[in-house]
Amino acid sequence: MIALSLAEIAEVVGGQTHDIPDPSVQVTGPVVRDSREVGPGCLFVAFVGERVDGHEFAQAAVEAGAAAVLGQRPVGVPAIVVDDVQAALGALARHVVSRLGATLVALTGSAGKTSTKDLIAQVLRRKAPTVFTPGSLNNEIGLPLTALSATEDTRFLVLEMGARGIGHIRYLTELTPPKVGVVLNVGSAHIGEFGGREQIAQAKGELVESLPSSDAGGIAVLNADDPYVRAMASRTKAKVILFGESDEADVRAENVRLTDSGQPAFRLHTPSGASDVTMRLYGEHHVSNALAAAAVAHELGMSADEIAVALSEAGSLSRWRMEVTERPDGVTIVNDAYNANPESMKAALRALAAMGRGRRTWAVLGKMAELGDEALAEHDAVGRLAVRLNVSKLVAVGGREASWLQLGAYNEGSWGEESVHVSDAQAAIDLLRSELRPGDVVLVKASRSVGLESVAQALLETGAEGEVAAR
Repeated sequence: MIALSLAEIAEVVGGQTHDIPDPSVQVTGPVVRDSREVGPGCLFVAFVGERVDGHEFAQAAVEAGAAAVLGQRPVGVPAIVVDDVQAALGALARHVVSRLGATLVALTGSAGKTSTKDLIAQVLRRKAPTVFTPGSLNNEIGLPLTALSATEDTRFLVLEMGARGIGHIRYLTELTPPKVGVVLNVGSAHIGEFGGREQIAQAKGELVESLPSSDAGGIAVLNADDPYVRAMASRTKAKVILFGESDEADVRAENVRLTDSGQPAFRLHTPSGASDVTMRLYGEHHVSNALAAAAVAHELGMSADEIAVALSEAGSLSRWRMEVTERPDGVTIVNDAYNANPESMKAALRALAAMGRGRRTWAVLGKMAELGDEALAEHDAVGRLAVRLNVSKLVAVGGREASWLQLGAYNEGSWGEESVHVSDAQAAIDLLRSELRPGDVVLVKASRSVGLESVAQALLETGAEGEVAAR
């Protein structure tokens, strides 16, 4: 964070100082909410959670080097006390961002936010110092914490914005007003909570509504291939840049293909030139993510060749997202278990089919959460797609939704042992340990609540121990 005295912070957040002998002491380190991350000069934020009260760790935080604690009550060590810690954190972020000389890039969408954010950051940091959201910390707590990690040297601040209802993104943009706003897509993720795609589009479009006008440098980067997103052009005063495979896109991909290993390759076209890209990531869905990143980078002054090199060298920065590992026996594990929705599930299956050409393929899938009335149809469709892509075996893991996956596969023609429904992750692990052969490719994917990353981890540990013998 930019250096601020405890007195300045107290004024910004409207707090009262307690047990602070010298209010001129400066916070020079990051702002953290986990006492295990405290270092010299930090500000420790004490939240009261359902199971843990951060105030109980205040003493340990100060002993570890924190300059003070931001909390709701005095704690016997230097503290700034406020009525609402979350609101105070947001006010502090808003103040710091207003003093930065950085260009703030914000992005949202139903799917692909984290992967695209990681791509944008990896491209922009080739141009100048860049700070970006770690993992998926995209809510009213994670976003200001990320913003507060920026320093005087930061030139680009890339923030992922999530939403579970109308008004959420508007609130986040008030904390950290963006200059560049990116909307990736409007899909089925959280459709049960929102009530429909129109409501999702309304919520996601709050990002472009927040942008400054084109005269003031505002830029809206919109997906030309998604009609809901493209329609957002009428909701912003900013300059509109379209990305996608459409001929009308300003930044577009041509000759899209997958390599034998399932990695996307394409010809990148920008308003100032074209260049070839071959990505290290897996799956054709990353083409759209890469185009969004390219559009941002181009508008911020990078050439097509610079962007193409950066995209070709970019890797995965966030765990459990198409994380590909090959075991010593040749079994390839694709851990995409961080989350799932219909769009990302289908993209992962297509990537599995491409990676598994000439090999046995396994799709270990669990439920996609928060789909509301569309849950049955969407799970059925994914099960059917697995069959159409000739996935060798579908393992549906869990309860009712998993049974719908397996039923969809069965109704599409997956009979005998081509698809199976198992009760839980351990049952899937036992099945795979007994039946995997060297050279097989295994995709593991479900919504985060299912916890299927345990399947991927167990299979990797099995391979390391040499427990799977070739048949």
